[in-house]
Amino acid sequence: MKFFSGGLTFVNVATIAGLLLGILGGGLDEGFAGLALILGLAAAVYAWFGTAPFAKRKKVIIPTAAPLPKSKRARRRMKLEAEPTVAAPAPRRWHFWGWAVGIVFLMFAIRSFCWLLWVDGANLKIQSPNNLGDLSLHITYIKYFANGVALWPDNPIHVFSSLRYPAGIDFFNSLLLLQHVDLVRALVWTGLLGSAATFYGFYRWGGAFGVAGFLFNGGLAGFAFFQTHAFIDYQAERIAWKSIPLTMFVTQRGLLYAIPVGLLLLLHWRRKYYPAAPSDISGERRGLLPWWVEWSLYATMPLFHFHTFLALSIVLGFWLLIGSWEMRKQIAILLAAAFLPATWIVWMITDHFQAKSILAWAPGWLQSDPGFSNSAVGFWILNFGLMLPAMVALVGVVVWRTWRVWFPPAASPEPDPASAPDGEASSTSTSTSTSASMSASMSASMSEERKFSSAFAFVMPAAAIFLFALFVKTAPWGWDNTKLIIWAYFICLPFLWSELIAKWLWPIRASLCFLLFVSGFVSLFGGLTVGRPGFDIANRIELEAVATVVHKIPIRERFAAFPTYNHPLLLNGRKVVLGYGGHLWTQGFDYGPTEQELKRLMLGAPGWQERARELHARYLFWGREEKREYAASSQPWNGKAAVVATGFWGTIYDLERPASAGRQ
Repeated sequence: MKFFSGGLTFVNVATIAGLLLGILGGGLDEGFAGLALILGLAAAVYAWFGTAPFAKRKKVIIPTAAPLPKSKRARRRMKLEAEPTVAAPAPRRWHFWGWAVGIVFLMFAIRSFCWLLWVDGANLKIQSPNNLGDLSLHITYIKYFANGVALWPDNPIHVFSSLRYPAGIDFFNSLLLLQHVDLVRALVWTGLLGSAATFYGFYRWGGAFGVAGFLFNGGLAGFAFFQTHAFIDYQAERIAWKSIPLTMFVTQRGLLYAIPVGLLLLLHWRRKYYPAAPSDISGERRGLLPWWVEWSLYATMPLFHFHTFLALSIVLGFWLLIGSWEMRKQIAILLAAAFLPATWIVWMITDHFQAKSILAWAPGWLQSDPGFSNSAVGFWILNFGLMLPAMVALVGVVVWRTWRVWFPPAASPEPDPASAPDGEASSTSTSTSTSASMSASMSASMSEERKFSSAFAFVMPAAAIFLFALFVKTAPWGWDNTKLIIWAYFICLPFLWSELIAKWLWPIRASLCFLLFVSGFVSLFGGLTVGRPGFDIANRIELEAVATVVHKIPIRERFAAFPTYNHPLLLNGRKVVLGYGGHLWTQGFDYGPTEQELKRLMLGAPGWQERARELHARYLFWGREEKREYAASSQPWNGKAAVVATGFWGTIYDLERPASAGRQ
């Protein structure tokens, strides 16, 4: 737990320190990056010392004092017997299923991240086709920050906005890049260490069942394996509840940080506010983390993953309603202290609150989307299988048990001692008085300790998170609500086991786990077998040549180029008029008119110079993609605008300088 807390604090403090230094200094450089990493390391050491161990602490037992005997031998014997004894902690149990899910997680992490991005001759390749666009965007942001752009920067993929993305983990990777850590190695090791932290967090949060829930989420799609006998990702197409590891954890790099931090905060709050929670082996009411670590991890979460921040805030808000006075006071202090930094970060990543509102009433999640559903009922059954009714049953059981605690059934009427037989009158009177005293004692205890169980305290806000994601769209693409739904799912996993499944006999438990996880198991292994030859993402010789040329051009300048996800300009961290349309759409941009203006410019329509100024594009890149997509272009700048550089990769024109000025 100490290394878990210290490692996440290192990433958090280094990123925030680098951001503040970059804002004050007008951008990152090697010195600022090194100082930020040193500050992060110092904070990590401090957090390591302040974090409580997860395991049960040894208890010191000191015997009560006794009068000293007169004999010296007896005194020595008494002194030895009076030495404090230490109770040995309970042995750690590593059962078969813990090892099993650990090995599967290791296989997934190695396959997914060691082949995340690699060099194959002249090409850069990736393993997952789902990651072509996402990883390209992350590389763009990493290189963009490392180039020393003024912070908070303009958007590199949209000409008329600031950067609209929670790019905290990319900013951290840019610090490593500025310290001459190879980009490919940094991406791989960030993925592997994030995977290790995620496994540890899930194992502490929900045991082997929690890890399996993360790895093998799914519904009924994977049961097709028993007909086809082929390991493929059956959840990849026309399934909304896709494999979390393959489609989210690998592609959305912010989750490498957000999931471990979210689990760490949940573990801390469970021990602090509900110490008798399932799988928590400590009875102490002290949390795991120092307050400053808790605050810093929570308050800065929007920079790394906004949906995780929203989910954690819903949990804290629910506890403000049901908690004790002391609990509400502590939560209110945390929320008040986090308000300003969290609001400042949200202000930055939403283009100073000018971003188009993404909240919209959209009941049913994706059940009305023809790309994912043919019928409402079939949508939920196919996507979630047994998991959804199991979660509904969990909510029902938790509510029913809470009702029984708060409103116990009325006690049966006591017999009248006067009507009892002569021999039983005295015993009846005694039992009546005893029962009355016990009832009074229980009533007093309930009035003092009446509170909600840990299962209720976690399952109910998880249900609220799910309902919110079910009815309110939080992004232009409805599927992005999965970023919220996964937290409702993660929070419920340990309680689904402890409150429902663990209470059955082992054959029933095994059957339920098989039905819950077999589809995700098949899809995970099927997805890991995809992409063995790899998918080309870029030509590294072309990237290096373009990097050498654009290095002389100020980072503030923007290029007119064809909007695609793996353009050599973007992969070198340079600004273009428009990036890939899918990225622009998911960030809430109505980019159609700008795209049409860019197309007219690239086709050489009349007024192209004025149009270039309106698009803030001083430079024009004419390479392989532009030649193919704008083959009908008249290229009026050829011979009129100065050529900055040319090569096998294409040509860069300076639209503000005449051709007679020559090259820069």
